[in-house]
Amino acid sequence: MAGEPAELSVLATTLTYRPPWEDPVTMTNSPSAKISTSPIAARSELASKVYGEGDMAVHALREVTVGFEAGKFTSIMGPSGSGKSTLMQCMAGLDRLSSGETYIGDIPISSLNDKQLTRLRRDKIGFIFQAFNLIPTLNALENITLPLDLAGIKGDSEWIDSVIATVGLADRATHRPNELSGGQQQRVAVARALASQPDIIFGDEPTGNLDSKAGAEILSFMRSAVNELGQTIVMVTHDPVSAAYSDRVLFLADGAIVDEMFNPTADSVYDKIRHLGD
Repeated sequence: MAGEPAELSVLATTLTYRPPWEDPVTMTNSPSAKISTSPIAARSELASKVYGEGDMAVHALREVTVGFEAGKFTSIMGPSGSGKSTLMQCMAGLDRLSSGETYIGDIPISSLNDKQLTRLRRDKIGFIFQAFNLIPTLNALENITLPLDLAGIKGDSEWIDSVIATVGLADRATHRPNELSGGQQQRVAVARALASQPDIIFGDEPTGNLDSKAGAEILSFMRSAVNELGQTIVMVTHDPVSAAYSDRVLFLADGAIVDEMFNPTADSVYDKIRHLGD
């Protein structure tokens, strides 16, 4: 998969960790935070990220503590420079924090070396990128199973067939990317992220390069993956209509979570964004 390091060796050791509390809860530093006893797929504790030093330092994240429930669809929103992409990248192990900790399940990411991090991303995390990142010489099915093939894992054929059917690609599996529309290519990317049955999928503006119709199709498929397949999805977006497909929206400003919303609508999200600075 694009963005993954070339190292794909399997560790002999098992990664385990006990969380600092016995009953995980969803936490945010938002004044409207709600407590949940649902399993937590990923979380951060006092996560901070600083780029540069001294007078040139940029605080992209400021002690963010948040949890993402398993089997839920969460959107992350905020103005440019608010830290939303940085938060997702640090949660997904694509970037390292300056301080604090992020976890996938009970596994603390900062404690992992490069090989362990590669294994974690391969086994527990799926990615959906704005640019699709498909291999042009492979057909849709081969692109979907590529991460599994590179890892030497056969995969669950019944699950993969179910994923392909869910994203509506059953009749396009043998087509190469140049034979697919933009929306169909992004469906392949969604199916690829789902194929290994990851604990959580992160999407970075996954519909940003699509027209409104194709974008709505992809968001519907992502919603179906949560409802029908029990997937956990965290998506960065700037679009209130896209955010309305999610169960929960986190709002960031100046590197901190300033509010959140459950069961959002496009209008309610738009109104919240307009008043973020109040």
